[in-house]
Amino acid sequence: MIGGGLAGLACSVALAEAGWRVRLFEQKPFLGGRATSYVLPNGEHVDNCQHVTLGCCTNLADFYRRVGSADKIKFFDELAFLDPQGRRGTIKAGILPAPFHMTGSFLTFAPLTMRDKLSIARAMLDIVTAKGKTADLAAPGGISMLEWLRRRRQTKGTIERFWRVVLVSALDEELDRTDARYGVDVFWKAFLMNSTGYRMGVPVVPLADLYAGCKAAIESRGGEVNLRSPVRTLNAEGSSIKGVQFDAGREELADAYVFAVAHDALFDLMPESIRRAEPSLANLSKIKTAPITGVHFWFDRPVMDKPFVTLLDTNTQWIFNKTMLYGEQKGTTNNQEQYLQLVISASYDLLKKSRQEIIDICLREVRQALPRAQAAQLMKSTVIKEVAATFSPQPGVDRWRPQQQTKIPALFFAGDWTATGWPATMEGAVRSGYLAAEAVLRSSGSTDPGHQFLQPDLLPSGLISLLKT
Repeated sequence: MIGGGLAGLACSVALAEAGWRVRLFEQKPFLGGRATSYVLPNGEHVDNCQHVTLGCCTNLADFYRRVGSADKIKFFDELAFLDPQGRRGTIKAGILPAPFHMTGSFLTFAPLTMRDKLSIARAMLDIVTAKGKTADLAAPGGISMLEWLRRRRQTKGTIERFWRVVLVSALDEELDRTDARYGVDVFWKAFLMNSTGYRMGVPVVPLADLYAGCKAAIESRGGEVNLRSPVRTLNAEGSSIKGVQFDAGREELADAYVFAVAHDALFDLMPESIRRAEPSLANLSKIKTAPITGVHFWFDRPVMDKPFVTLLDTNTQWIFNKTMLYGEQKGTTNNQEQYLQLVISASYDLLKKSRQEIIDICLREVRQALPRAQAAQLMKSTVIKEVAATFSPQPGVDRWRPQQQTKIPALFFAGDWTATGWPATMEGAVRSGYLAAEAVLRSSGSTDPGHQFLQPDLLPSGLISLLKT
């Protein structure tokens, strides 16, 4: 297993449970890939970027259960929004059955006008009647989410204060560069199909702590985890794999090789003979990437009471109250200081800005949104730019995403960028790992029904369950 991110970990744990001896090699000194955390020189634990899950992420939930981390995720039933005018809105399920379970909170959502709400309702009805598969989603090459919304005559207010707010955070891309299939899927699976799909799960520990059980799950079954072990090349003769080369002339041989690395790094690891034999490799350069910026603030006093809030009409999209989230896990809270983490997805405009410029922008927005921050002193701060945080869900990108099983015997791919049917999310990464594990087992001739790892989607609930297929 080359790569210890979520995809590689999910595949490794699944194969270890299936009886395979897994040897995992990760070039970094920690597991988790892009969804991890590390320690600053002052001893502070910070996530490279805040990651969350939703109730509809069934495979990620299964993975956390397998590695003993399910209790490190806290789920919330209420999503809070705040605009610069101080108007608040809340999204939560009420007593009505799906797909009408959010009607009550939607009608009282202050940042949107009644005209905006009627506009959104028309589009939602279209999604429901088509069961998430409106006819124009099948257009050759795909269509952008922005075009999909325009065809449904969405108002400017709904696009900026509703659709964009949800989808840029979920998909890490602007609406004009997002395949509408992914955008519609978010609302169908998370907000319409099942009344629990929208519930947001937030880790109450640093992200790296979620993976402690992965190493144990692999090693307890005879496997090994090797950190600080970058692979240098795949050795091959024609289309036959002879081994994997590491530093100091170290070569590893195996019955199956799973590469769970970033798609823009995979091509360079493959020798020319493998590139010729596996056509999908030539398409990887067509899959673009998108950035995420995380901003971390430590104030000298509490400035925020909620665990998280979404901001409207600002660069900052989310504020997470890390002191509260971590304190709930430890059973204590610090009443003297408060640590907040801000998230800006699809942060193209921030890439060329200096660290101080980004801090200044975000600090102004935080102090406008949280009045108590105006009198608070910012004790320290840091900015983490993930320039290639995710693959970009551009229209038609699915045609470039490879399957987990290649045309090369014993060579497999895992990563959220492979063909999973999901965008670049932790759920997509775990799905790819499970699919890769199943492909490895199939190639070995396994027909054990217990070797099916991919979990089904949430079942439709409420009135949705009565719709004909």
